[in-house]
Amino acid sequence: MTTMAFHIVLVEPEIPANTGNISRTCAATGTYLHLVRPLGFQTDDKTLKRAGLDYWHSVKLEYHDSFEEVLEAYQGHRFFFATTKADKRYTDFTFQDGDFFVFGKETKGLPEELLRQHPETLLRLPMSDAVRSLNLSNSAAIMLYEGLRQTGFVGLD
Repeated sequence: MTTMAFHIVLVEPEIPANTGNISRTCAATGTYLHLVRPLGFQTDDKTLKRAGLDYWHSVKLEYHDSFEEVLEAYQGHRFFFATTKADKRYTDFTFQDGDFFVFGKETKGLPEELLRQHPETLLRLPMSDAVRSLNLSNSAAIMLYEGLRQTGFVGLD
């Protein structure tokens, strides 16, 4: 059985523990992880490694110098952009093998220009107005697991 190949893209992540937690989720699900520079930490950061535990060898990891580089390398794929500014919920979409979930930096989210360029694939997690946003690693896991649920958890036990 083949594991579905979803992709998570972190555009300029700032907090190593979030990236480490996401890497562990990616390792557990066969999901590709794309890190777009500049990163707010060194990749040999102890916190990053500790959060990913000993699963880094299982992570399908790619580094990119810009988000445009990701788009160019994966032409023809579908990209979904997580933002609190979206009108549609993540559950309003039907996901498929090869889809990309794109997340911005923890303090600012995705750049406004990027959001303007992709209005049809902006999605959000519903939440009360008591907080600005959810934790990045939690958000990534929620959206990824919705994609996995929709596609039948192929290759996962």
